Amino acid sequence: MSDRDPDGATADATGGLQKLKVGGFRFWFVGARWEWSDEVARMHGYEPGTVTPTTELLLSHKHPDDRRNVQDLLDHALHHEGSFSSRHRFIDTAGAEHTVIVLADRMIDDSGAVVGTEGYYVDLTQNFEQVRQDALTGTLTDIFEARAAIEQAKGALMVVYGVDADQAFELLQWRSQHSNVKLRLLAAQIVAELGTLQFDGPALRNQFDHLLLTVHERVPPAG
Repeated sequence: MSDRDPDGATADATGGLQKLKVGGFRFWFVGARWEWSDEVARMHGYEPGTVTPTTELLLSHKHPDDRRNVQDLLDHALHHEGSFSSRHRFIDTAGAEHTVIVLADRMIDDSGAVVGTEGYYVDLTQNFEQVRQDALTGTLTDIFEARAAIEQAKGALMVVYGVDADQAFELLQWRSQHSNVKLRLLAAQIVAELGTLQFDGPALRNQFDHLLLTVHERVPPAG
């Protein structure tokens, strides 16, 4: 399988996927304790292991226009044992502005109790023109034009996360690679489960985050 084949999980992190920066995090409600992956630390401008992430540090990096909203989301997560997810901007240590999507789901302990939230930072701060050109060459042309499930899944991501078509496709590619599930199958399962979501009210984002992060577990076996 070619590493450029969007109909399957990519063989490595070459091509457009290499341009998408993704890092993981965990947030425990008790003690408001954070854990950042090395990638998230680097997004903020820190070498891994040189800083202990805290809520205060996290909020200090947020763009002034987005800081209050992020604070409100964190407060809501703490008081209602929900997941923290959003699209917002932050400023790294060098003064550069980043636009990120935070995808998160609830973190459950062995007893079934909700103890925190965990997920990913997806950094959208990049030039997607090259990604678009890559996507429109070779075998990807047929995918963009003919794969209805992929187009529908892209549309759902565009609506929920407020991203453009290229960014939505990159998110789908990332989930395909990370879960080792063919992109076509992953997209079809997302579309199949859209009817289970409640599209009225603020819970939509959290519902879709959960769907996107777990949908690979429900893709029917090939054949």
